[in-house]
Amino acid sequence: MASTGAPLPDAAVAGQPGEPRREAARPEPKRLVASLPLAVFVLDPGLVVSSVNPAAEQLAGKGARRLVGRSVAEIFAFDEPLILGRLAEGEAQLFARDARVRVLGQAARRLDVMTAPVTHSPGWQMLIVHEAIGVDALSGEGGGGGAGEGGALRAPEVLAHEIKNPLAGIRGAAQLLDRKLEGADKALTGLITAEVDRIAKLIDQMQSLSRRSQEPATPLNLHEAVRHAQAIIAASSSGTVVIEEEFDPSLPPVMANSDALVQVLLNLLTNAREACESSKIPRIAVRTRFASGIQLHAGPGGKPLRLPIELRVSDNGPGVDPKLRDHIFEPFVTAKKTGQGLGLALVQKLVREMHGRISHDRDEARGWTHFRLHLPVAGTVPVEADREGTK
Repeated sequence: MASTGAPLPDAAVAGQPGEPRREAARPEPKRLVASLPLAVFVLDPGLVVSSVNPAAEQLAGKGARRLVGRSVAEIFAFDEPLILGRLAEGEAQLFARDARVRVLGQAARRLDVMTAPVTHSPGWQMLIVHEAIGVDALSGEGGGGGAGEGGALRAPEVLAHEIKNPLAGIRGAAQLLDRKLEGADKALTGLITAEVDRIAKLIDQMQSLSRRSQEPATPLNLHEAVRHAQAIIAASSSGTVVIEEEFDPSLPPVMANSDALVQVLLNLLTNAREACESSKIPRIAVRTRFASGIQLHAGPGGKPLRLPIELRVSDNGPGVDPKLRDHIFEPFVTAKKTGQGLGLALVQKLVREMHGRISHDRDEARGWTHFRLHLPVAGTVPVEADREGTK
């Protein structure tokens, strides 16, 4: 996978007038990786570098001969210990954005770091590193003119547009290639298509996280929102996990946005279903109740806001890794091998926009994981304050 200097295969081109058209040679997988602008380090089960691409050589400032055979700890010093910890697990995925990294003793710099297991090769992993996109750019903060609301076109929208356009072209090209291939080669085009779709979905989630405008909140029945989310889950899943209900029918309407609340519930219920799938008798329970004493101290206008309505989504799965429990609402933190770590970050954002609070706890004695959503009663949030949040 190191740089070889060999010419790339000819593209399909129309030659001089009268000359036959040359068919494009199908590129080898190694050349595809070698062409990536991202630094790729292939690690064996002992976390030793097995091969690198030219971008990795450029990032490290060393040739492949000086990188191959060295342990990842010799090359990289991560300020965030979680990165090496996830690599040691061997089968975990991680995306750490804007991480402080020292490469071969050089000065620390900000890099985006991704780890991924190699399919059908237990213990083998890819470590993908590239220069971090500025935090200001991803958050939409900072100056700059342009079109759009408030006179500024925010960076997330620009990035989404610029990335999705070539993604559509890549997907279309993969589908065209698929028609010409046979046998095992078709799996490669299927992989390209699936990964393009995954990246597009990831971009959509990142846009949702970066959105500044809030949807207006209105009084609504909490139990109707729960039933709506349950119906969606039931229609989209062939699973047999029954959701147990323990509702307090005396609860007053809550102040929330209907679509946002349903999205929150869909995320929590889907996570609960996936978490308890491996349990001998999988169980999910949804409970609503009054929870006196819960108060959000930074309510609209700086005044204390009571959050007396609690909705709890529980499952009897194994629970979140203790190392991740304090970080599960942060972007790109996930315990799932195929997860991107954006679902709970979006949940927290939507709940905060509704002036609510979301928390997580684990009952080890009984073997239950609980996610608790606390919301204000309708009429306790000033309408003026909620309107200000939608601007």
